[in-house]
Amino acid sequence: MARKPGSSFLTAGSPLPFGGWWRSLAALIAGATLVLAFAPFAFWPAAIAAPAILFLLIRDQRPGRAFRLAWWFGVGQFGAGVSWVYESFTLFGGIVAPAAFLITALFVMGLAFYPAGAAWLTTRVARGGGRGAWMAAFVAAWVLVEMLRAWLFGGFPWLNLGISQVDGPLVGWLPLVGEYGVTALLLVMAMGLVRMLDGIVRAPRAYPSWLVPAFMVVALPVASMPLADVEWSRPSGEPLRVGLAQGNVPQMQKFDPEFFARTINIYRGLTASMPPVDLVIWPETAIPRVLDDLPGLRDELETTAEAGGFRMLVGTFSRDMDGRYYNALVGLPNGMGEYRKRHLVPFGEYFPFRGLIEKMPWLFQVPMSDLSPGRPDQSLLALDGVTLGASICFEADFSRDIRASLPDAGILVTVSNDSWFGDSFSPPQHLQMARARAIEFRRPMIRATNTGISAFIDPHGVTSQTLGTGMRGSLVEEVVPRSGATPLSILGGWPVLGFMFVTLSVVGFLSRSWRRPRRGQNGKTSGVSSRTPAE
Repeated sequence: MARKPGSSFLTAGSPLPFGGWWRSLAALIAGATLVLAFAPFAFWPAAIAAPAILFLLIRDQRPGRAFRLAWWFGVGQFGAGVSWVYESFTLFGGIVAPAAFLITALFVMGLAFYPAGAAWLTTRVARGGGRGAWMAAFVAAWVLVEMLRAWLFGGFPWLNLGISQVDGPLVGWLPLVGEYGVTALLLVMAMGLVRMLDGIVRAPRAYPSWLVPAFMVVALPVASMPLADVEWSRPSGEPLRVGLAQGNVPQMQKFDPEFFARTINIYRGLTASMPPVDLVIWPETAIPRVLDDLPGLRDELETTAEAGGFRMLVGTFSRDMDGRYYNALVGLPNGMGEYRKRHLVPFGEYFPFRGLIEKMPWLFQVPMSDLSPGRPDQSLLALDGVTLGASICFEADFSRDIRASLPDAGILVTVSNDSWFGDSFSPPQHLQMARARAIEFRRPMIRATNTGISAFIDPHGVTSQTLGTGMRGSLVEEVVPRSGATPLSILGGWPVLGFMFVTLSVVGFLSRSWRRPRRGQNGKTSGVSSRTPAE
């Protein structure tokens, strides 16, 4: 039965029969609930329920109204999930608390425009189409906007829906279609949940109307479980015995010249306490100066490594002949090579609008010059015939950055400095993304951090050993290099991107066709199609 023009699913027998500001509140709460799908909670069903609620709120709405509702959803999602950036603003450069709060609020509200844009795009494309058109447009728009968020302004892929499945039943899809393909599968399940709820509310005794989608919601994860056991890669070469050091040096002490010697002594002691190893890894900027400006320290470390029969990878800064500075992972002795970070963090490693910022010293004190990105064609690090795919901090959050070292890399190594964010959601969320990279490319990953969470991660994303936040210590484990390629490492995210574009285009074309006025034999318009999303 057709509804009155402008009526909403929420007022026409929907499972959410309310309107007005209650919808905005429901959107806010649903967005905050989505955070439960990610570490440290790992309650993955929230990644299905929260998008389903958002869809119920926006479907059959005008684009502007849908935009506003989804913006509140985004405020809840990012306000609950990434407000830990407040700590980095107060620590970095000593930004005063009121300014840090304002910047954090603006950051969260800015990120909220991404889900808002996805909702607006859904309503613009699917308006006039049937329920299937609305659902397909919602899935495609969400995935495309999520991918856009990982590219625009340097990218910010935190809380991408697919990452939640590191601990969920769809984990086996990550090597096939990556996190964005898994996002699409979760949204398909969310749309199945919506169809099930609609069927129960509208016609509870018409069992096929809700039992079929209910079966689909259950069947997809169950059928996906065997994929988690597919190897995609194979062992290649002798294992490396690797030791990693976590100094737990506070951020404000780390760059204080008075504590430099103490910091180095901490890492010396952790290295000396390790049993015999092939490789020792110190985390990002463990040496918080340009290593070439410290020839005595470099010579000492090389002598220590040679005497102990191991090699070292140390996080430090480096400088080229043109005076450019890099966030680097330096191999000692020199034969291992050096990796310079390619994907820099805006406002953390370089400052957009630096000239403007420096005119406000009462709010911002920029403590260092901008770093430069490393070349995209850097040689991979190598040790005893094993090739290492290196990444530094932010880079491990992006499949495309890790994919650049494959299929040559047998082991993935990432170093990070999560001390900016204290004991917040950030360190477990960051570890969860690193685990996703290991799964996507079926490579072991070694993760060394300053203050936690350091870990050895196997090719299936399982952490065998960890050092939590606020802990000082070392971990030692044998790591077996692997070879082979997953579908994602070969194709990247392009198939998912193309499929979502095609889906959105087809839905838009069909929806416009349904809205097009009908003409009689005399050529006069006889009215628009009466088809509505409820039919």
